Amino acid sequence: MDFKQLGVQDAIVQALHQEGITEPTLIQQKAIPEVLAGKDLIGRSKTGSGKTAAFGIPALQLITPKQGIQLLVLAPVRELVVQIAQELQKFGKNLHLQSASVYGGVAIGPQIDQMASSEIVVSTPGRLLDHLEHDNMDLSTLKCVVLDEADKMVEMGFIEDIERILTALPQKKQVLLFGATISEEIDRLKQKHMTEPVVVEAEAQVQQEFLQQYFYTVQQKQKFSLLVHLLKKEQIQQGIIFCSARSTVELVQKNLRLQGIKAEMIHGKLSQNRRLRTIEDFHQAGQGILVASAVAARGLHIDDVSHVFNYDLSQDPQEYIHRVGRTARAGKSGKAITLLSERDFDVFRDILSRYRMPVEELPLENFPQLRFDARREFSEEGNFGNSRFGGSRFGGRPSYSSGRSEGERRPFRSGSGSSSGGGYGRSSGSGGWQNNPNYGRAGRTLPSAPGWRK
Repeated sequence: MDFKQLGVQDAIVQALHQEGITEPTLIQQKAIPEVLAGKDLIGRSKTGSGKTAAFGIPALQLITPKQGIQLLVLAPVRELVVQIAQELQKFGKNLHLQSASVYGGVAIGPQIDQMASSEIVVSTPGRLLDHLEHDNMDLSTLKCVVLDEADKMVEMGFIEDIERILTALPQKKQVLLFGATISEEIDRLKQKHMTEPVVVEAEAQVQQEFLQQYFYTVQQKQKFSLLVHLLKKEQIQQGIIFCSARSTVELVQKNLRLQGIKAEMIHGKLSQNRRLRTIEDFHQAGQGILVASAVAARGLHIDDVSHVFNYDLSQDPQEYIHRVGRTARAGKSGKAITLLSERDFDVFRDILSRYRMPVEELPLENFPQLRFDARREFSEEGNFGNSRFGGSRFGGRPSYSSGRSEGERRPFRSGSGSSSGGGYGRSSGSGGWQNNPNYGRAGRTLPSAPGWRK
């Protein structure tokens, strides 16, 4: 089946072909005809399923140029807003439509001017509500509203904002809701604001035959040394290192650079311009290492990521799925590698009990033990110089004024070394959960041996 058979008009099909998109994904096959038929729709799909095109392609086809704002898309974070707007622009480049990206942290005046001449508005809930409260936009011509990553918006506390926005919109409108899960709050939105919605579902385009998932059991103090070893060992085109806290993102990026590894970072406390520039550079370079918090895990479409590293784990098991969904997309292979220390045991057990996935434990290899500088000595922007994603990622070490050495490099001894005497080996003793051959295998019972947090 192709897009033309789904009822997509020639101008959009041509634009899709120019972007190398010729065959619709499963969620697109299910959603596009229903949206074109004017039905309200709930799309349940996970990371990498192609949902932006699933709602964007048919919604674009319903717009009439120069007839006011007709499509409103709400998304939880600014980066996703920008990305959705860019994708819609690509899909509809032959339709002569204008779009406005609306989010906080920037001047409000240019957004007002942009919305006045646009048929499409993509916005975060908070900033859109600001505009509505100040009568900065006319939504009387609206035909369709999309809630993208609706579950994430609820999780981030936007449910009241969304309620107020939907109430302020014209009564006659098409409502499309997309998310990985449907919570009670979203179900209430459906009951109150949607009319007999069609429900379509599709799994992620990240397919198990293309995604290899591994984990290492390692002491917390050895995580960074192992990470550097793996970054130098693996054939990485583009890699994302996920950390659960902003402070960890900053420290990992700093220490990677101290080891001569060029890496950029992104987290929610960086300025808007910095975050957008970092994502754009990562896209355009086609290579590099990005250290990221959860802000980059949800929704952002980054092509050709060959490796995902979980430096630590979020307390939300579902976040793991979004992280590993950054790789092995659109039929390309990828690796997801988790560095598991004792503090990660509980959530990792929860992940594997919820999701049936083959995750293989790999034995630790010999690697040098490196010093990890835990001082936060850099600016809020994380600016260590002008090097970005180009050039050699593992080249010569950059110059730093502190003059601190990397520290003594002692070989890592895998095997039966004791953790109590300053050794670098894994804990000895029979019955340890990390030695259980069933751990991490899909559908197996998780062990309850000593070391595992019950």
